[in-house]
Amino acid sequence: MSSTLLEVTRASHEEVERLERIIVKDLQTEPPTNKDRLCQSHRVRNMIEQITSTTHKLIEIYEDNDNARKDEIAALGGQSSTGANVNVFSAFYDRLKEIREYHRRHPAARYVDTTDEFEQLLKEEPVIEFTGEEAFGRYLDLHELYNDYINSKFGKQIEYSVYLDIFSQSESIPRKMKLTRQYKEYLQKLLEYLIYFFERTEPLQDLERIFSKVVSDFEEQWSNGHVEGWENESQENTMIPQQDQIIDLDYYSTVDELMIVGPEKLKEALAALGLKTGGTVRQRAERFFLMKHTPLDKLDRKHFAKGTLGPDRNGGAVTLRPNEDAKEISLMESKLKKLCDLLHETIVRTKENIEKKHALTYDEIVQEREEDEVQPESESDDEDQQIYNPLKLPMGWDGKPIPYWLYKLHGLGQEFKCEICGNQSYWGRRAYERHFKEWRHQHGMRCLGIPNTKNFNEITSIEEAKQLWERIQEKQGVNKWRPELEEEYEDKEGNIYNKKTYTDLQRQGLI
Repeated sequence: MSSTLLEVTRASHEEVERLERIIVKDLQTEPPTNKDRLCQSHRVRNMIEQITSTTHKLIEIYEDNDNARKDEIAALGGQSSTGANVNVFSAFYDRLKEIREYHRRHPAARYVDTTDEFEQLLKEEPVIEFTGEEAFGRYLDLHELYNDYINSKFGKQIEYSVYLDIFSQSESIPRKMKLTRQYKEYLQKLLEYLIYFFERTEPLQDLERIFSKVVSDFEEQWSNGHVEGWENESQENTMIPQQDQIIDLDYYSTVDELMIVGPEKLKEALAALGLKTGGTVRQRAERFFLMKHTPLDKLDRKHFAKGTLGPDRNGGAVTLRPNEDAKEISLMESKLKKLCDLLHETIVRTKENIEKKHALTYDEIVQEREEDEVQPESESDDEDQQIYNPLKLPMGWDGKPIPYWLYKLHGLGQEFKCEICGNQSYWGRRAYERHFKEWRHQHGMRCLGIPNTKNFNEITSIEEAKQLWERIQEKQGVNKWRPELEEEYEDKEGNIYNKKTYTDLQRQGLI
């Protein structure tokens, strides 16, 4: 027996309600790891798509374009499709006969409870494809695009870590290079990858709605000529008057004289008029020299470049096609910036991972990747999580204990105490030597009234510092200039005295 439309409608509504309850139940569970979070998001996304598909079918049934639903409702009320009254009991017994006939033909048919089927959706683990470099959505894998960038005409020879900083910034690329096919293909490829990555890592985000907002804002800015890097592009190069030529042909009587201008200036002049710019210097000069005796609107169409519509015979100017490529490329750049804003944390995390790998050997990188595959790192900020550190090694920049060989190399197990710093402890020879120039030690020396010079390096005891300072003062006192003993005076007879003796004799009147 084929299912009736009313039964299909009822079953569809029931399916939608069950899926909604399963989604709520799934989202009430907090996933412990990044992998579980992604699986949960993709499960919910699949169920939402199933709800959407079922809802579209319901809308088609309710629209009832073929009047099938209307006829079925009428039949239940005892009316035929033509409006004639039908015996309700006969209609009922006809339906009952169909049901009995169905079960007679299918004796093994039984009622199937779909509750278990829906509960199984909570245990489903969707297959999500990630490369090894992406580490299940934690990092970006832009190596292929990086190779395209450094081998292109618009790219630079830079490191991969630097590329991660600038791949979303198109301001440094000249506008002329942006209009090339190579840049357009590279931009399309980059945008496709980021969209694909975003859909895999954030399946519950509505990317179409985000892009619709980007497109509406872009159209408004483009019409006003305010798109960054493409200002006034929509209004530029639409009409170029003939009188605004770069080269004045009145000063040249032959093609040879015109060739003196040079190939670059001839190319600019031809491009400004919409003429072909290729060929040798003579060919360019001959093409441009045609303008001396032939108006622009009378020139043969073969002399004009493909990007023009030919001369406008009414105004004596060349009308160029609107630069659709520029608008398309600019729109892709706007979408790229929006995606990079949404993936900012992932980009930063990718760069940190690349910098970390530079300090690891190949074996350490392989071991770390295997550990990530076996036991994915949890993204939950659990402060109570214990870190295995039996040797009590200092923590590194990544929040993990530093290697033991590095701990021994820097002697971080050796303690140095400084009495001048208030019995502060310094671990390792390097930290100990550096502390003599730091603020804590300098403050302690100022409190003792002793200048913090090189003479006091390696001195950590207050008593030793005071004794050394006294010896330095005594030594400075022996070598110090003492005018009362060392300054010489001479009397009238030529006798030499020091200042003190001379002053005493003078007071006594002996001199």
